[in-house]
Amino acid sequence: MLSTDKINLLQSFLGSLPGDLAARLAQAIEVDRLVDGKALPHQLILDGLRPVLRISDAARRTPTPLRMFCRPFEDLLVNLPRTEKQRGRILRSHVVPVWQWLSKHLLVQETQNYSDDVRNAVVASKLTAALARAEQFWPLAGNAMLAALTADRKRAVMLLGGESIAADVTDIALVLQSGSAMLAVQALLPKPTPSLNEELLWGLRGLFDSVAEHNPDAAPLVSVVAMRRLAKPWEALKLAMLIARQSHDVLISSTDMGLAGDVLFADMEDSRDVILGLRHPVFDENVLIANLAAFTNISSAIVKEVEILRTGRWGQRLLKDRAAVGATMETFMERAPKEIAGALPTHKAGYSGGPRVPDFSKPIDPDRTARALRYARVMARTKNLSVAGSFGAKHQNAMDDITLMVRSYCEDLLKELRTAEGPRREVVESQFQLSLELTTLLFDGTEAEFLLRRGKAAGAKVAA
Repeated sequence: MLSTDKINLLQSFLGSLPGDLAARLAQAIEVDRLVDGKALPHQLILDGLRPVLRISDAARRTPTPLRMFCRPFEDLLVNLPRTEKQRGRILRSHVVPVWQWLSKHLLVQETQNYSDDVRNAVVASKLTAALARAEQFWPLAGNAMLAALTADRKRAVMLLGGESIAADVTDIALVLQSGSAMLAVQALLPKPTPSLNEELLWGLRGLFDSVAEHNPDAAPLVSVVAMRRLAKPWEALKLAMLIARQSHDVLISSTDMGLAGDVLFADMEDSRDVILGLRHPVFDENVLIANLAAFTNISSAIVKEVEILRTGRWGQRLLKDRAAVGATMETFMERAPKEIAGALPTHKAGYSGGPRVPDFSKPIDPDRTARALRYARVMARTKNLSVAGSFGAKHQNAMDDITLMVRSYCEDLLKELRTAEGPRREVVESQFQLSLELTTLLFDGTEAEFLLRRGKAAGAKVAA
């Protein structure tokens, strides 16, 4: 048994391996586990490799029986749980309980035979045979799971470990019943397919029709699988419009063919919830920007793909979501000038409460500086997202206030730099360094470069 220190050291080393090497090592470890090797701590090594494997090519992973079982619905897997089941999304952490339910309660011998056959084929490097064996098993498993849910849902929920897992079982089973067709969708649209052109769209329509004929409940999931394989997921709505022969959302959103749109809206609203959950003044601006970009990309793209009517379900949903995000982002726009001003020391001029002017006797505060730079980065990185995010006017107003304030402060700093000496000069130079960072973030590069030259001319020592 390895000590905790050695385990941490091993996992740190494994997590630092290059992607290609990590993938090859993972394949070797998984094959050794398939043949019941006992000498290596398989799970410990795989856990250490997991951070690298997440960003490597998934297709290179060893096709274990469980991984082959998941192949038809792998595009529907998500990591974040939701308070309510979203059809077309399967929580990744639910896969193992479902597999255990299937292998220990529903199809014990059949699952064991399937696992043995796949394991032997993989060890013999017969991956085509392994896939063919999985295709035989998928409909058998799907039928058994749906039958068990129908016959005694209460018992199924108990064995699975919760209603939320049982809710995902329906999606898993429906996809497995049409597993070969889902493989065909994956072959038609390799990740990431840049665009759903006319030829691909009609090929997808043919696969949809085939599934609809034999397994109509699974047919809407074809569009969701396709969506997850497209570089522009919203293009999957073209399939819904082709089938419904409608270009607006009212009819599409009210039928099963609107499932891809509902999943897109759910993705968008996940980003909305993250944005609404951030709190001033301590937040991660990278999380804010990433989720704002995701929200605006999806919301804008949906409008371009489908004629969204205000009276439709999607139209009402979109208006509400945009209003919520816009209102939250407006609070960032209102806060940014205050936080930036708070980092630039000032005092009131005169004895009767005159205007605030720079205070060159007061050093900058590290905490206020960090907050100011955070809000400045938000201002800079949300400029191109502000209109789509419904806070364009507030962004412009905030930028006007910040621009006037920072430029005015810089002019006073440059004057002071020419004469300041001793400790006062150190304070002025630290204030100039902060002002230069703000200028670099908020304005174009030529203005920051010009300010830097003027500062050096005034004798400032500027940090690299």
